[in-house]
Amino acid sequence: MEEDKTLRKMAEAFKELANTLNQCPDGEEARLELAPFSRACSLVSPLFRCLGIAFKFAELDYVAKVNDLADASRSILTLPVMMDGDIEANCVRRAGSHTRNLLRVKRGIDMVKVLFEHILSSEGNSLKDAASKSYAQVFAPYHGWAIRKAVGAGMYALPTKAQLLSKLKEDETSARIQMQSYIASATAVVMYIDQLFISRKLGIDW
Repeated sequence: MEEDKTLRKMAEAFKELANTLNQCPDGEEARLELAPFSRACSLVSPLFRCLGIAFKFAELDYVAKVNDLADASRSILTLPVMMDGDIEANCVRRAGSHTRNLLRVKRGIDMVKVLFEHILSSEGNSLKDAASKSYAQVFAPYHGWAIRKAVGAGMYALPTKAQLLSKLKEDETSARIQMQSYIASATAVVMYIDQLFISRKLGIDW
């Protein structure tokens, strides 16, 4: 399987999303289109795969929910329109709703951002500390005991930093540049999605 330029594709796609958000006039709600958003999110999936068994649950869950949003993008133009449709249908919190899936996908984007932050700030070749901290920060509060235990066990099978970069076909310098770019752009996208939920009084902790 070719993982060539996974990091670059991710970074570029999220940079385009962030640029779209930045172009929105002050005081107006940005209308991020669902199709480019779901495409950008799908480019993150190979990274979960590279992390191995510890993040298998995240990969499977994330891919299924991104696919749902991609399907929805055939008939729904923007994220706000999608959410407002679910609010109108009174199905926001129902399992399988687009809005619920968006919240889960947002956590996947956020976890990768936090993982990259920890990787860039840590020394050495182990990913265990960075992966454990990012999981604990983003996913663990929403997972039951069984999943947390399985993830903890899987942390011992993580690739090393060198192995991850090799799988991604990057060297330290190029990886750092792409990770920093993704962190900046994903931060803007995550904040935007959080604001969509908060402005509609839906909350983000569920």
